[in-house]
Amino acid sequence: MELCKLIKRIGPTDEAARAAARARWNACAKPLGSLGLLETAIEDIAALTGSADVSVHKRAVLVLCADNGVVRQGVTQTDSSVTAAVARQLALGRTSVCRMAELVRCRVVPVDMGIADFDGCDGVLDRRVGNGTSDFTEGPAMTRHQAECAIMAGISLARDESARGTQLIATGEMGIGNTTTAAAVASVLLERPAEEMTGRGAGLSDAALARKIEVVRRGVACNAPDPADPVDVLAKVGGYDLAGLCGVFLGCALCRVPVFIDGFPSAVAALCAYRICPAAGAAMLASHVSAEPAGALVLSALGKRAPIHAEMRLGEGTGAVAAISLLDMALAVYNGAYTFAEGGIEPYTPQ
Repeated sequence: MELCKLIKRIGPTDEAARAAARARWNACAKPLGSLGLLETAIEDIAALTGSADVSVHKRAVLVLCADNGVVRQGVTQTDSSVTAAVARQLALGRTSVCRMAELVRCRVVPVDMGIADFDGCDGVLDRRVGNGTSDFTEGPAMTRHQAECAIMAGISLARDESARGTQLIATGEMGIGNTTTAAAVASVLLERPAEEMTGRGAGLSDAALARKIEVVRRGVACNAPDPADPVDVLAKVGGYDLAGLCGVFLGCALCRVPVFIDGFPSAVAALCAYRICPAAGAAMLASHVSAEPAGALVLSALGKRAPIHAEMRLGEGTGAVAAISLLDMALAVYNGAYTFAEGGIEPYTPQ
């Protein structure tokens, strides 16, 4: 299988470059480690790319869009037509992530992974795997072959961005019902009950949340996905957007391009990639802790800590793009602050 061949090419990080980045931070005239997770992020990028000269001027947010058949079970406030509507607005530069991305000079790349009854439009990349997934309460959301195709499409997206010189990728998604699919996938991979993994999404009532939890429970019971096989889990209870994002994370690791995890669905996709190939975790940067109840649990399973705790749950890559601004500020210090030697100050030493 091509996927197996590709992930074998994901190599270890360059710890000498990490040490060089840490030395540069320690030379800056400030208390050691005082920018916390922002310093760690720069060091992680150095280790990934093999250079302490960190640059992320060229950046893009990939917003993967797809529909989910489970929406027919009444787990959302809106129907699937909203996915196509938002995809069109993404192409026009009008959505929330578009406005935020403009401020940090980040290209927005909407991708159709399987929007229901979508005939395409200028500005939306066509990487369709299917016309929306099936309802996972009645059987698998997709075939294993479709899941693998979606993963490979995500890898190709990351490789294409790397080829055009993109130095930092943010991940985003748009798909009505994808907090339901993400909850189902997380429930299986973390072996936790549906009620711990399932949140209100776009603002469900108590009654609707109870229905959503039961739908997740039924979908997992109906399909019995194998927690040791992330591709099986994605195929049975996931979505084209999640599988595609899983591929983006793998592709970024393959190309040594740092990639920001966004919210809950994005983090679940990252967890799938990590379970497929643990070495891929080196490319992943956490951005924010989602307001969805399992958001922190998934990041913990990835061994990631996020700098932003703002109770965000918008999607589209908004949290990941917000974190780019923090990374830019950290790099401003890393590349431009005066050193202890330049300031005639006795350096701090570890205590």
